[in-house]
Amino acid sequence: MSRIYEALQRADRERQTAHGPGVEHFAEPAVASDAVASDIEEPPPARTDAILQNIAHYQWKPIAASLPTLADRGPGVEQFRSLRSRIYQARYEAPVKTILVSSGMPSEGKSFVAANLAMSLARNSENSILLIDADLRRPTLHKLLGAHHVPGLAEYLSGNVELNAILQRDLSSESDEVAGQRGISNLTLIPSGKCGDNSSELVSNHRIEELVVNLAPHFDWIVIDSPPVLAVTDAVELAHAADAVLLVARGATTPYAVAQRTQAAFSNARILGFVLNDVQYAPRRGYYYYYYYGGKEESGRGKERKDSGSQE
Repeated sequence: MSRIYEALQRADRERQTAHGPGVEHFAEPAVASDAVASDIEEPPPARTDAILQNIAHYQWKPIAASLPTLADRGPGVEQFRSLRSRIYQARYEAPVKTILVSSGMPSEGKSFVAANLAMSLARNSENSILLIDADLRRPTLHKLLGAHHVPGLAEYLSGNVELNAILQRDLSSESDEVAGQRGISNLTLIPSGKCGDNSSELVSNHRIEELVVNLAPHFDWIVIDSPPVLAVTDAVELAHAADAVLLVARGATTPYAVAQRTQAAFSNARILGFVLNDVQYAPRRGYYYYYYYGGKEESGRGKERKDSGSQE
């Protein structure tokens, strides 16, 4: 009780001194207060409105063979339309805007799926789509789109550039048609940037979450291409910035155990499902079936076969 009384007395003396005629008594505390404030001052939030009005436009040169969704019709277009419809349905169950696309191991087609899903979403309507290449180890999206890759996400995460410097769009418009392909003016890309050996440190600094929070109000969908989750830990960190995760497996290549481990790695995230990529044999017209084991889905044609649950 005496300590409280002494503290009250000391506070009362300080107040009396502050109201006295001297100036020196309160000049020093004012300087000290300013010094403390400068140490903890946070950087101002990004001005996203101004940023989106000044997105850089470049002449992209997309690889048509890797982007079937650029065509007006065809099997690839229909497959990604079906995937797009499933994504829309997932939105009815719970809010989804930011989707992380990942796989278990390299070369399973996650970048291919991410790029074409974003393209399909962009061409479906006037929705504004953001595609982010967060695979800082083996970036691919800028190659598929024929876009500039520097500066990009790596430079932003390291604090070397501002947000407006890494956003880009295609210079062509929706009215432009080249070889049966339409423009993709409502698709915005954040490329990977110049990648180094410190990608894990860049991803774990949580600036990617800040980026998504700042840009989410200005886009209808955000698709993030991540590294394979069983190869590096980056994908698990990136999942914190996403609403849901879409996983990719390769037909007749991805082992059953790898698919299981991939799903388990994202146990704390909402998983939309698996996309089976590179199916060699399409089903015959009028005859299509699915069979499941252990949560994995495959398709085939011809005589239906029983699966024993063994690895591929």
